[in-house]
Amino acid sequence: MFKKILIANRGEIACRVIDTARKLGVATVAVYSDADRSARHVAMADEAVHIGGPQPAESYLRGEAIIAAAKATGATGIHPGYGFLSENPGFVEAVEAAGLTFIGPSAKAIRAMGLKDAAKKLMEEAGVPVVPGYHGADQSDDLLAKEADKIGYPVLIKAVAGGGGKGMRLVARAGDFADALASARSEAKTAFGNPDVLIEKFVTSPRHIEVQVFGDGTEAVHLYERDCSLQRRHQKVIEEAPAPGMTQEMRAAMGEAAVRAAEAIGYAGAGTVEFIVDGSDGLRPDGFWFMEMNTRLQVEHPVTEEVTGIDLVEWQLRVASGEPLPLGQSDIPLRGHAFEARLYAEDVPAGFLPATGRLAHLAFADGCRAETGVRTGDEISPFYDPMIAKIVTHGPTRDIALGKMRRALAETQVAGTVTNLGFLSALCAHDGFAAGEVDTGLIDRDLAMLTKTPAATAEDIALATLAGAGLMGDAEPVSGFTLWAPIRRTILLDHDGDVLSPAIELSGPDAARVTVGDTVVEAVRGPSGWRIGGSPAPEVAITGDLVTVFSGAGLGFRVPDPLAILSADAAGGDVVEAPMPGLVKAVFVAPGDRVEAGQKMAIMEAMKMEHTLTAPRDGVVGEVLAAEGAQVEAHAALIALEPEEEAAA
Repeated sequence: MFKKILIANRGEIACRVIDTARKLGVATVAVYSDADRSARHVAMADEAVHIGGPQPAESYLRGEAIIAAAKATGATGIHPGYGFLSENPGFVEAVEAAGLTFIGPSAKAIRAMGLKDAAKKLMEEAGVPVVPGYHGADQSDDLLAKEADKIGYPVLIKAVAGGGGKGMRLVARAGDFADALASARSEAKTAFGNPDVLIEKFVTSPRHIEVQVFGDGTEAVHLYERDCSLQRRHQKVIEEAPAPGMTQEMRAAMGEAAVRAAEAIGYAGAGTVEFIVDGSDGLRPDGFWFMEMNTRLQVEHPVTEEVTGIDLVEWQLRVASGEPLPLGQSDIPLRGHAFEARLYAEDVPAGFLPATGRLAHLAFADGCRAETGVRTGDEISPFYDPMIAKIVTHGPTRDIALGKMRRALAETQVAGTVTNLGFLSALCAHDGFAAGEVDTGLIDRDLAMLTKTPAATAEDIALATLAGAGLMGDAEPVSGFTLWAPIRRTILLDHDGDVLSPAIELSGPDAARVTVGDTVVEAVRGPSGWRIGGSPAPEVAITGDLVTVFSGAGLGFRVPDPLAILSADAAGGDVVEAPMPGLVKAVFVAPGDRVEAGQKMAIMEAMKMEHTLTAPRDGVVGEVLAAEGAQVEAHAALIALEPEEEAAA
C-alpha cells in the first residue's frame, strides 16, 4: 500500500479520496490554485502545494507542476479524481516516466476509449453492441449531412473527445443540421481542443444505464448498473442503483458486455461502460448499445458503493499498489437501493445558468451521505464546476431510498447563492419518477412543472420581513411605542423579481403584526425564537441584503435599495447583461445595427458551455460595451440598445 499520495484535483472528489486514504493510513498531498487557497480539500490534506492561477490551464491542468509537487513531497502515487487530467494519456505517461504510480488505467487503455469513434470500432470487434452511426475520419460538412440522412432523423451530433454533454446536439430534421453541426464543433473545440464529431441514431425512448467495472489489467468484474436517465442538456441530475425495471437476464447481458469491453483493452482500476437503452417496451437483452467508456471514477460512484458496500477508492488504491482484485464476480453483493442528487449553484428559472456566490450558510440533513468540497463561508468560484454537493441516500427498497432523499433535500439548507434544490425536490416528487418510469426525456417533457418557483406564503414573507427589519437576533425585548400607539414600518422585499411591501407593527415586547397584502400574520418571540402564525418559524440566514427562509427548498428575499429599483425600472429592456460570470466568446452586432427581438447578439462561455444572448426587443444597437475575449462578471452590461424614442426618431 502507498505511504503517501497526491490528489491531482479539487473540490468534493479530492475530499472523497482523502477520506479513504485516511482510513487506510495513507498520507495525502493536496494541490491548489489561487482561487482554492482556503478550500476544504486543502484544509483536509496532510500537506498542500500551490500550483498556479485560478484558471484550470494555469493550475489543475499543469501536469508538470503536479508531478513536481508529488516528487517534492515524497508522494509515490497520483490519484487524478475525475475531470482535469484524469483521462489524459500524456499525463499518465509523464507520471510513470517520473517514477510515480498513476492510480488509474494505463495510457494505452485511455487512448483506446478516448475517441468515441475509435472506441465504437473496438467494441464491435469485442462483440459489444453499438448504436448505428457514422464514426469516420472524413469530417466534411457535406459527408456528415449525407451520413445523417442515411442514419435517419432524429440524430445526435457528438464530440469525439470528452463528455458531460459538451459538443453534443440533438437534430430533429435535416434543415437544422448545418447550424447544429457548427455549434457542436465550436463547443467541442473550446472544451476539448478537438472539433471532430460523430453522428449517431437517436433512440426515441432512451434510457442511460451504465455499468461500473473494475479491472486489474488482465481480468475485470462488474459492480452492477446505475441508471442515469434523469438528465438535462445531456448532463446527469439524479442517478440511482440498481436501474428500475432491471431483470436478471438484462443485468447479466449488460454486465458481461461491460466486462468484455474492459478486458478488451487490458483495463486496470475503476471505469464505467455507458449504454443507451431502448426503454419503449421494457428492458430487453437485445435493446442496449455501447455509447462510451469513462476511464476514471465517475461522479455518481457513491450509489454503487451504497448498494455493494464496497469503497471504490479503496479498491483503486489497493489495485494500483499491486494487489489483486479484492473480490471475484460471484462475491460482489447487491443490497437495497440508492440515489444521488447533484446539488448545484445554478439559476434554474434562468435556464440552469451556473451561479456564483459566497455560501453564507450550508447544512445537510442527518441520515444522508453528503459528498462536498465546500463549507459555510466558502466561495462558489466562476472558474470551476458549480457543484455544491452530492446528496446520497440508501434504503432496503427504492421507495424507502427515494423517501429518504425527499427528506434529505427538504432539510438541506443553502444560503448565499441560488441553487437547483427546489428543482431536485420537484423531481423527486414527480409521479412518473416515483413509479420508476424514467427516460432521458422526462425532465424536458415536464420542465415547466419541475422548474416552477414555489409561491411564498404570507408566513414566509412575514418572517423575511422580521429579518429585513433586523429583528432576528437575540436582541433586547423589541418595543416601539409612541403615546401607546404601535409604530408601523414598511419593508421592501424583492422575491424572484417581484417587489413586495409588507408592513410591520410592533404590537408589544417581543410581538409583531405583519400585514402581507390582505393577510395579517401575528409573530411572537419566545426563548426558542419566533413563532409565526402560532407555529415555530423555519430557520433563517441573512447575508448582506439577502434573507433566506428555509421553508421547503428555501426562499430568497432581497432587501433592495429603493434607488436601485428606480434605476432598474428606468433601464427597462435596453441593456443586455451577462447572465453569469464568464467569457464573451463572440459578438455579432455593432453600434448602429438594427436588431429584432430574439436575434442572436453575442455568445458567452461559462463552465465550458456556450450560452446565446439575444435582443430583448426590436431596436438599434447603441453601444457594444464588452469585446470578444473579455472575462466579465454576472450582470455586467454587454450591449445597450438605443432608447426606443431615439430609435423611432
